[in-house]
Amino acid sequence: MVQMAKSLRIGLAQINSCVGDLERNVSKIVKTIDEARDKGVEIVCFPEMSIPGYPAEDLLLKPSFIRDNLDALEEIKSASKSITVIVGFIDRGEDIFNAAAVIQDGELIDVYHKHYLPNYGVFDENRYFQRGRTAKVYKLGDVFLGVNICEDIWYPGDPTRLQAVLGNAKVILNISASPYHAAKAIARQRMLATRARDYSTIIVFTNLVGGQDELVFDGNSVVLDEKGEIIARAPAFEEKLLIADTYPVMVFRSRLHDPRRRKEQSTLFYEGHEKPQVVHLERLNGAGNSPPPQPPDIANEVCSFPASEEEEIWKALVLGTRDYVWKNGFSKAVIGISGGIDSALVAAVACEALGHENVTGLSMPSMYSSQGSIDDAKTLSANLKMELITIPIEKVYRSYLDVLTDRFKGTDPGTAEENIQARIRGNLLMALSNKFGWLVLTTANKSETSVGYTTLYGDMAGGFAVIKDVPKTLVYSLAEFYNERRGKEVIPRSIIQKPPSPELHPDQKDVDTLPPYEVLDAILKGYVEDDLSKEDLLSLGHPEELVKNVIKMVDSNEYKRRQAPPGIKITPRAFGKDRRFPITNRYRG
Repeated sequence: MVQMAKSLRIGLAQINSCVGDLERNVSKIVKTIDEARDKGVEIVCFPEMSIPGYPAEDLLLKPSFIRDNLDALEEIKSASKSITVIVGFIDRGEDIFNAAAVIQDGELIDVYHKHYLPNYGVFDENRYFQRGRTAKVYKLGDVFLGVNICEDIWYPGDPTRLQAVLGNAKVILNISASPYHAAKAIARQRMLATRARDYSTIIVFTNLVGGQDELVFDGNSVVLDEKGEIIARAPAFEEKLLIADTYPVMVFRSRLHDPRRRKEQSTLFYEGHEKPQVVHLERLNGAGNSPPPQPPDIANEVCSFPASEEEEIWKALVLGTRDYVWKNGFSKAVIGISGGIDSALVAAVACEALGHENVTGLSMPSMYSSQGSIDDAKTLSANLKMELITIPIEKVYRSYLDVLTDRFKGTDPGTAEENIQARIRGNLLMALSNKFGWLVLTTANKSETSVGYTTLYGDMAGGFAVIKDVPKTLVYSLAEFYNERRGKEVIPRSIIQKPPSPELHPDQKDVDTLPPYEVLDAILKGYVEDDLSKEDLLSLGHPEELVKNVIKMVDSNEYKRRQAPPGIKITPRAFGKDRRFPITNRYRG
């Protein structure tokens, strides 16, 4: 067909950058450029801030970091022979900018500055960057292209509208570092499809992948045609050079039959907008502006989204854990294995992320530990093929009580005695960490973290909180998913079915202190994630006394959460950067 000779082959380099590791990031970018060139790609796009990594936070306040990032850009320029490259970096002028470099055949042709600087949730871009104010288009042969960055395409209107409607861009290249939370990828793709349809343009969305502290970037880079239909999509949570053949000539044909476009152009001219400046590029390997030799057609790859929410979250937890451990220089992890559901799930995630040979479990039974829990810890460890060390704590605990006899005289046993046990366990885990260089993975879930059902310097002691943002009810769902995925009960059925208990005094159960988790999690979602007031929660049918108690527990435990290790964000609103409340806070509402 005639249009086949006019295809534009684009590469979406879904790479895993590491903040501050400029040498590694550049090496990965250069290697991917070479691969893209070998496969006949004319334009290869890398994610937002892929040279310095994202988010770089207060590294952006260090002039030396900005300088080194600019030096790294020079290396990428040198590697960009016979290809066009779009890559994210920090630009420096009268201020600093979140920027995209447009490089062709070893030359920096132009720089685009991000317009919309998100300053909500986990984002702080207004703290660091000046916003961009111009939106150019790039003429590659006879094809007009627009380049913008992440948030710029989330809003209807400019700069995408200017580039597509007044600038006649038939392809919009958006480079992003869009962090994950459950179900976000589907919502993001719907938004991109809307932009494609609204402006009758091909959308090329290249997203970062990988873990960075508490954030996970899910990839899911995608190419959509002018009708909002999928041309190609990269896998979730994996690095990938996605290659797509696009057909800008079809955009021209579509626009001829779209009366909305002429109305939009008239509106923009009436509002006083000027046409974007045009920057000329060449279609390389050809004579002048003629197209390069057409490579053989490819079958555009369309990877599926994860089949379920549990699969998606599982992959996020595994990737987030793996990258936190490796990127911070650890090789092995240690986990307190109680025989309960939370430590079982964390151990399963860790073994998949790091390999069972790099995970050690530490069982620390006391006189209150049930034989069932002790046996479950052994069975779980054997099923996961991970080492299990057993260090009983009863003697150590009794020595603590002996030392405190005079001070505790005349008081009833209670929380103080329970927390001593948790802190002994925390001390033992940290001792092994210090001695052997293992990273301690903590096991508290979001429900417990919300209401303070955790012990400072006890079960909160550690370097990374794998399920910090996973509600207790979801912990059970993920355990069931993992067993189903493995085709056997790796996490023993007895662990899943037993009533949850910290086992810090005889016959203790979580429900002695907390409402059933299915009730608690519903209230917590409303209060913590949706910012519902007490009155809002009561209108949903929750009992007044229960709502008041839960709100009180959440508000009074901010000081604990502030001292907790970072953990993987999987909900729209996680503790940490997403939810910044003062510790000293008398407001209740």
